[in-house]
Amino acid sequence: MTTMTEASVREFKMPDVGEGLTEAEILKWYVQPGDTVTDGQVVCEVETAKAAVELPIPYDGVVRDLRFPEGTTVDVGTAIIAVDVSGGAAAPAPESEETASDVSDGSDASEEKKPEGSGRQPVLVGYGVATSSTKRRPRKGPEAVVSQASTALQTELNGHGPADTAAAPSAASAASAASAGTAEKPRPLAKPPVRKLAKDLGVDLATITPSGPDGIITREDVHAATVPAQAPQPAVEAPAAPAPAPVAAPAPAYDAARETRIPIKGVRKATAQAMIGSAFTAPHVTEFVTVDVTRTMKLVEELKQDKEFAGLRVNPLLLIAKALLVAIRRNPDINASWDEAAQEIVVKHYVNLGIAAATPRGLIVPNIKDAHVQTLPQLAESLGALVSTAREGRTSPGAMQGGTVTITNVGVFGVDTGTPILNPGESAILAIGAIKLQPWVHKGKVKPRQVTTLALSFDHRLVDGELGSRVLADVAAILEQPKRLMTWS
Repeated sequence: MTTMTEASVREFKMPDVGEGLTEAEILKWYVQPGDTVTDGQVVCEVETAKAAVELPIPYDGVVRDLRFPEGTTVDVGTAIIAVDVSGGAAAPAPESEETASDVSDGSDASEEKKPEGSGRQPVLVGYGVATSSTKRRPRKGPEAVVSQASTALQTELNGHGPADTAAAPSAASAASAASAGTAEKPRPLAKPPVRKLAKDLGVDLATITPSGPDGIITREDVHAATVPAQAPQPAVEAPAAPAPAPVAAPAPAYDAARETRIPIKGVRKATAQAMIGSAFTAPHVTEFVTVDVTRTMKLVEELKQDKEFAGLRVNPLLLIAKALLVAIRRNPDINASWDEAAQEIVVKHYVNLGIAAATPRGLIVPNIKDAHVQTLPQLAESLGALVSTAREGRTSPGAMQGGTVTITNVGVFGVDTGTPILNPGESAILAIGAIKLQPWVHKGKVKPRQVTTLALSFDHRLVDGELGSRVLADVAAILEQPKRLMTWS
């Protein structure tokens, strides 16, 4: 890395804090220029597409510069903070070797030099922090190539020997090739995340006019290029009589004074993309069952008084989660995933139980690792820790990876039931509806009973109707008669 004070200034780059992530938003800086930092000290909090994460600095020193303000989305691998590891005060940046060599050679010196007070600019990965180090040299068009080739040819013809004259045909051919036009267009300049965005949206980067510095194509350029692509282009014809112009669809009306626009980013953006991918990849089937859970609710009240659960949170979700784990043990084929690349069904002999949690940053699904081997008190402790961490926005990316099945509790919002969408990579998701007193036929008489509706969505590629029905029926049977937790375990 070429920095102006390479011996003392270290740059900390935005790390890849999760699998496959390309960017993160800086939520909060905990240090300012001039502060002293130590190895392992948390310097900022960032939000990725998966969660909010605190970043520790890997060395000791004095903060010299914060490259980006709070609220900025930064690509992975970009330097975000500079630290003087010598412990001294920040020194003025000397002129970089690259700039000095350019001036001494007399090549584009006027273009490379920036006005005084231009300030430090964000740098690309692998480059230094000097303002000139990120300056791209202007691309040379056909006219410049022809001019250079002609100059070379004239120099060779006026040379001092036969060897110089012999090189003239090659220069002449270069000039003629350049004057014939550029057969190959220069590769558009864009960062990897922007190229991926263009690929996902089906946009050809070569057709985009860049608006970024030094001719770099930005995300806004890619999004702007999709607007005309969405509108159907009229066929180019030359009719004898002018055809009536098509009536354009009225533009949507916005009342900006009474509307609020919220950028789609972070967890909410990742959730939207994951749900679209899941909904249009896995064929969903949802089955429902309404069950009397009066005995389960009585057991919940009894467990609250049990000294084994002292200090633990005991609620219906605990027993429903345990019922699902028992049903999976009785029907292990539902705990699987579909491997499209290998064309295989992967049956998993462990259960990482996901719990959908609504947070201020959006919906997340952390999971309890190896939930199938936990006792009821252990499961209660894990559920309590999972919910508390999610509400505080401290769920780590690792806690949201590797889930096998998920539970979503829509009943807490007073909703009777729903058709949940599978968490990507999983085979089933169980939705719990609100538990309400309803008239129910019990022992031949209509009585008020605690009743709820369960909904199980599953991937029909690997779970057929029989298997899905058995799992849902087992969960309902356990909630109706909780003693089955012992007889079926």
